Amino acid sequence: MKLIHNAAEVVTVATHDRIETHEQAAVLVEDGTVEAVGPSDELTRSYPPETVDVAIDAGGKTVVPGFVDPHTHAVFAGDRSNEFEAKLAGKTYQEIRDDGGGILRTVRSTREASTDQLVDLLLEQLDVMLAHGTTTAEVKSGYGLETETELRMLKAIEIADDEHPIDLVATFLGAHDVPPESNTESYVDDVVESQIPAVADQGIAEFCDVFCETGVFDIEQSRRVLEAGRDHGLMPKVHADELSHLGGTQLAADVGAASADHLLYSTEDDAEALSEADVSPVLLPGTAFSLGVEYADAQQFLDAGAPVAVATDLNPNCYSQSMGFAVSLACIGMGMTPARALGAATSNAARAIGRDDGPGEITPGSPADIAILDAPSHAHVPYNFGVNNVETVLKDGVIVHD
Repeated sequence: MKLIHNAAEVVTVATHDRIETHEQAAVLVEDGTVEAVGPSDELTRSYPPETVDVAIDAGGKTVVPGFVDPHTHAVFAGDRSNEFEAKLAGKTYQEIRDDGGGILRTVRSTREASTDQLVDLLLEQLDVMLAHGTTTAEVKSGYGLETETELRMLKAIEIADDEHPIDLVATFLGAHDVPPESNTESYVDDVVESQIPAVADQGIAEFCDVFCETGVFDIEQSRRVLEAGRDHGLMPKVHADELSHLGGTQLAADVGAASADHLLYSTEDDAEALSEADVSPVLLPGTAFSLGVEYADAQQFLDAGAPVAVATDLNPNCYSQSMGFAVSLACIGMGMTPARALGAATSNAARAIGRDDGPGEITPGSPADIAILDAPSHAHVPYNFGVNNVETVLKDGVIVHD
C-alpha cells in the first residue's frame, strides 16, 4: 500500500469540458490501482504514513494523472538535425523532402538498423518520455515502407512494451510516404495486398494510419488503405490536413476513425463532422512550432464539442519527448486553458487511442499511473514552460521514476 499525502492539489479527472481537483489531498494506492482520493487529514488518520508500505509527502506539490501521448513516431534510426538548420534557412517541408531528406532519409537509416538496435533506440526515447511524466504512449511504424522493416518496427514496439514501464499502443503506418523504388499506386497496392495482411497476422498493431496529404496519398488512396486495415481488424487513424486542406478530416469522419491528427488546415465544418462521427481530434502543437507555421484552431473543435487531445508528435522532424511542453504550446499557441490542455494530455488522449477505461485519471479503480509535480498547481505545467517539473512517476502503483 502507498500513500501520497499532503498534496497542494490532486487532479483526479480533466477532460475537454471539466476538471476535478482536490486541495490539501491524498491518494491511496493498493495493488496497482487507486483505492481512494480525499482530504489529506482524513486519509492520513485512516492510514497513518508510518503504517503503509510507502508514504510520499507531496507537500506543496501537485499530483496529476500520468500523461498519455496519443501520437508518436518514437521508433526510428538516424538523425536529421541538419534539416532543422535547413528549415531555419527557409526551406519548406516539401523542399527538404524533394532533396532526399525528410521521411525518406529516416527510412534509409531505419531499414539499415537491426531489430535490437531499434529496440535500444526506442527505449532511450521512452526513458526521456517517462522522466517527463508519460505513462502511456502510442508508437507508429512507418519508417520501413516495405513489409519486412515495418514488421520489425512493430516487433521493436512490442519488445519495448514488455521491457519498459510505459504502456505502448502500436499503430501501423506503412502508408507514411512512397518509397523511392516505387510509385504511389503500386505502393498503395503493396500496402493493401501485402503489408496489411502481414501486420494483421503478426498481431501487434491495433491501428492503421495513413498520411493523407497533397503529394503523398490522396483521399481515395487513403480510403483504400484505411478500409483494408479495418477489414483486417485494424482501427483507422488519419494524418489529416497537416500541410494543406485536402479533406483528410472528412475522410476520418467518413470511415469512423479513432482519431484525426494534426488538423492545422481543418475548418469548422471539419470539426463538426468529427464531433458528429465521435472521432477524436488530436492536435500536435509541437509540429506547428517546429515547422514555424500557424497552429491548429483548437477552439473550433472545442466549440463543436469534440474531445480534443494533445500529443508530442515525437519524430526526427519534431524532436520533443515532453508532454509538458506540448501542454504549454497548446495554451500559448492554441489558446487552450491549462485545465483543458491537461485534459487533452490525459483522459482525452487516452480516449484517442482506445484507452478510455482508466488511464489518464486518478479515480478509485483506475490504474495508479501518476505524476507528482514540483509545483503548487496544474497551471504550472504550461506556465513554467521549458522545464520539466515532474519529480516522481508511478506506473501501476510502482515508483518508476524518482
